[in-house]
Amino acid sequence: MAIVTVKDLKKKYGQVKAVDGISFSIKKGEVFGLLGPNGAGKTSTINMMIGLSRPSSGHIIIDGYDAIKETKKVQKLIGIVPDSNNLYDEMSGFDNLCFCASLYGMGKRERKKRAAQLLDQFDLSHAGNRPFRTYSKGMKRKLTIAAGIIHNPKILFLDEPTTGIDVKSARQIRELILNLKREGKTILLTTHYIEEAERICDRIAFIVKGKIVKIDSVEGLVKNLEGGYKVRLRVKGDVKGVKEEVEESFRKCKLELVDGNSLLISSKEPMPLFPLIQLLDRKGIEVYEARELKASLEDIFVKITNAEALKQDKKEKVGM
Repeated sequence: MAIVTVKDLKKKYGQVKAVDGISFSIKKGEVFGLLGPNGAGKTSTINMMIGLSRPSSGHIIIDGYDAIKETKKVQKLIGIVPDSNNLYDEMSGFDNLCFCASLYGMGKRERKKRAAQLLDQFDLSHAGNRPFRTYSKGMKRKLTIAAGIIHNPKILFLDEPTTGIDVKSARQIRELILNLKREGKTILLTTHYIEEAERICDRIAFIVKGKIVKIDSVEGLVKNLEGGYKVRLRVKGDVKGVKEEVEESFRKCKLELVDGNSLLISSKEPMPLFPLIQLLDRKGIEVYEARELKASLEDIFVKITNAEALKQDKKEKVGM
């Protein structure tokens, strides 16, 4: 069941189309990733969804509310973590969280309890009384996420959550995001880190020049790009002349001689390897490794975004 629905959303700045008629939905409890190169329209999309920017046209429904007309109602349901830290340098981590809680109308006792709980959950209790300016980049990012969920929102918007922080902190933040998902939160995040999206997103939307060009699960994206199955065999023996016999015996597969000790088997469907290994053995070819080859999400991202960018460039040139 969709908790967020975006339909034909557009945003223009003069003659520039920052977001050009995008549509998507987010299921309750899923992590939905919005991927694209810098300037693709990711942040513009989030800003419209959270009420910081008014769409040129289109519709946004969040948990049954019209996010354009009922912004205040929607803002009580959502948590927002911008792409840069937005807390106060001179205030302590604890006071920053309490202040954010007060903005949502939480009572003094409740906000102190919640702030202490989040500091503990995010492994920041030891720094709770220190000024925010003394925090490392990773600690600042974690506290900013904690501030975004201080009021226990149903839906969390994360804009580039791990940009500019060290590897260890990035791993901790990814685990925090997954923990929030386990708690039942619905999360939309933008990122340009392919590995990050692959690890934590249930579904991914690729956005290029303001248009969404593909939406699917990681598994679905990989399967559609590959269009079948590939296995690389490392062998020992004379592979010359084996291609025709293999393809004749196994009609549904294609064989490529990669080099003197590697064979690449391609098939639209999974194929049993044992009969093939037996055939190779009869030819005096020993197989000592078999490895399935899978496209990475980076391969998919590059292929889809480059193809779409070229297509849009051609359209722009024709229209000139």
